Amino acid sequence: MSLPPEKASELKQIIHQQLLKMDVHGRIREVLAETIREELAPEHQQLSTEDLRKALRQGGIIDDVMKELKFVTDVNEKERTSAPKPSMHFVDREPPVLKKTNIDPTRRYLYLQVLGGKAFLEHLQEPEPLPGQICSTFTLCLHFRNQRFRSKPVPCACEPDFHDGFLLEVHKDSLGDGSKMVDATTMLSICDPVHMVLIRTDTFGETTLVASYFLEWRSVLAAENGITNIAVELLGVGTESNVSVGVLNIRLEMYPQLSKTLSSEITSTQFTLERQKTAEKERLFLVYAKQWWREYLQIRPTHNVRLVKIFAQDENGVNRPVCSFVRPLRAGRLLDTPRQAARFVSVLGYERAPVIGGGGGKQEQWCTLLAFLCRNKGDCEDHSNLLCSLLLGFGLEAFVCVGTKAKGVPHTWVMTCGTDGTITFWESLTGHRYIHRPINPDDPPIVEQPKPLYPYRTIGCVFNHQKFFGNCQPSDAVDLCVFDLHDESKWKPMSGEAIKSVCPPGATSSVPPFPPLCASAIDAAVTSNEIELQLRILVSEHRKDLSLSTVWDDQLSYVLSPALAAYELERTTGVSAGNEEFQDAIRRAVPDGHTFKGFPIHFVHRNARRAFATCLRSPFCEEIICCRGDQVRLAVRVRVFTYPESACAVWIMFACKYRSVL
Repeated sequence: MSLPPEKASELKQIIHQQLLKMDVHGRIREVLAETIREELAPEHQQLSTEDLRKALRQGGIIDDVMKELKFVTDVNEKERTSAPKPSMHFVDREPPVLKKTNIDPTRRYLYLQVLGGKAFLEHLQEPEPLPGQICSTFTLCLHFRNQRFRSKPVPCACEPDFHDGFLLEVHKDSLGDGSKMVDATTMLSICDPVHMVLIRTDTFGETTLVASYFLEWRSVLAAENGITNIAVELLGVGTESNVSVGVLNIRLEMYPQLSKTLSSEITSTQFTLERQKTAEKERLFLVYAKQWWREYLQIRPTHNVRLVKIFAQDENGVNRPVCSFVRPLRAGRLLDTPRQAARFVSVLGYERAPVIGGGGGKQEQWCTLLAFLCRNKGDCEDHSNLLCSLLLGFGLEAFVCVGTKAKGVPHTWVMTCGTDGTITFWESLTGHRYIHRPINPDDPPIVEQPKPLYPYRTIGCVFNHQKFFGNCQPSDAVDLCVFDLHDESKWKPMSGEAIKSVCPPGATSSVPPFPPLCASAIDAAVTSNEIELQLRILVSEHRKDLSLSTVWDDQLSYVLSPALAAYELERTTGVSAGNEEFQDAIRRAVPDGHTFKGFPIHFVHRNARRAFATCLRSPFCEEIICCRGDQVRLAVRVRVFTYPESACAVWIMFACKYRSVL
C-alpha cells in the first residue's frame, strides 16, 4: 500500500514524536553501550546489524515501541467485505477518553478528585446491578469560575463508586494579567466556591435533584504539601434540606505546588471576616425590606394580599432576595435571538417542586441556575428567571413578573419594556409572546376595549437584577395595569443601592455565580432516526395485536419533513413558511380516490414508548395508527431540534393514505 508524499511525511512526524516522547534514543544508547561492553571486550570482533537488532529485541525496546504505536484497521476495507448498507449518519458514540491534560505552567490549577461516596442510605436496599442491566445512576455536576464539569454516571448505591478528577483553573478570566503566577495570598481573596450538584437519573431517563453543595476549596491553601482530603456531607433539597443524603470523599490538590502555604489561622480569619461582612449586608437589607413593606402596606390596606415577593427560598432552603436569581446571561454562539432564547427555555421540562403528603399546597423552591440546568427541568419561577437573564443578556429591558393566572394560581412570567413604551409579556413555559394594551375603566361603554389574549389575571411586583417595583395601582388586575415603572404613584420602587448590596456584582459570597450555557451533546440526525425506528416497531406491534398488517411508505414519510421544520420555525419566530410546497407535495404523493390523514405532535423528551402512549390517547392519532381500508400505507416522521444544555424539541408526525371505499 503506497501513501501520498504528504501523508508519508505526516506519519513519519507522528512516529518521530512518539519515539521522542518514549525517550527511545536514550534507551537504545544504553542497550548498545552494554552490548558493546559484553561483546567487544574479549576479541574486538565487528558487530553486525542483526546483532544490534537482537540486543534491542531482548531489551524489550522494540516491543514497547510497537505497543505504543497502535495501528487502526482501515474502516473502508471492512466495509468493502461486508454487505452494502444504506447511507446513514454515523457518530462516534463514545468519544476517546483523554488521559492527559496540557497544563499551562504559568497558571494555578485546583485538582479536585472525587474518591467515592458513602452513607447514601436511601439506596441501602438496592441490589448490585447485573452486567448490562439498566439501573438508576448518580451524576455529579460542577461549576467553578465559568468552568463546568460533569462526572461519569455511576450506579446508585449506598456507597456509589465515584472516581473522577477535575482540573479547575483557579484564576480563569480574572485578575487581568494571565501570565502572572498567583500566590496563596492572592488566591485567598478568590471567594468563589465550587458549586456541586448531584443528579439522580432513573431507568426511564427522568432526573431528580438530590443535593446542591457549595465547597469551600481555600482550605487547601493552608494544607501541608498543598493537598487536603475532605469528607463532604451532602444535605437534601427543598423540604429535606436538613436531612443528610450521603457523604463524598474529596481530595484537593494545587498545581503547581505552592512554594509557601498559609497558616490555618489566616484562612479561618479570612472566612470569618467574609461571613461577618455577608451577614451584615444581609441584615441591613432585611431591615430595609421590612421598612419598605410597612410603607407599601400604608398606601392601601388591600396590599397585604398582593403577591409582592421580596425573598424566595432556594433548593437548600436558604432565603435570598429574588433579585439575586436574575442577572444578564450571554449565551455566546449558542443562541442567536431573544425569540430563540424563549424557545430554548420553553423546551426545558416543567415540573413543580415535589411535596411530601397531600393538601395540594405549592412547595416553594427557586433553584439556582446550575441545579435547574443540570436537572433539565424546573418550576415556572426557574424558567422565568432564566428567560429574563437571557433577554437582559440580549440587551432588552426585561423583568420577572409575579402574579396569578386563572383561578388565582400563583405564576411568574417575563415582561420586556420597549423604548417606544411597548410592553410585551413572554410566557417562559411555552415561548408565546403577548402585547399588553391596558384597558381604561373610565372610558364610556361605547369605546371598544382591547381583549387580552394572555392568561395572566393579577400582578403584584416586577423585578430584575437591579430593580424591584411593587404594584400600588388601585387594581392589581393585569389588563387594567399601566406599566409606567417611572411613575411612583403606580409602582413603588426599592432602593437600587440596597439591591446592589446583596446582588452581583457588588454581591455577597452567599450568591452563587451564574454558570455558562453548554452546547448540546445530542446528535439530532441520529436521535431522530432512533426514535423513528422505535415508533415504527411500536406501531407495527400495535396493529399486529389488532390483526392488521402494516405497510410503510418511505417516500410519504420523507415528504412530511418540511411540515415538521415549519412547525418548529413557527414556534421559534412566530412566522409560518413553506406550507404551500408541503401541500403540493402531499397532493402529488396521494393518488386520486385516496384519502390522506396526518397528525403532528410535539414533545420535549426523547422517550419513544412514552410518546407513543400519549399519541394513542388522541382519537385523531389513534384513528391513523389503527387505520383500516383498502391499500393502507402508513408513514411516520420524527425531527429532533437540539438546543443548549441538551434540551430538545421533538416533533412527530403520523400519517396514512388509503383508498376511499364508500
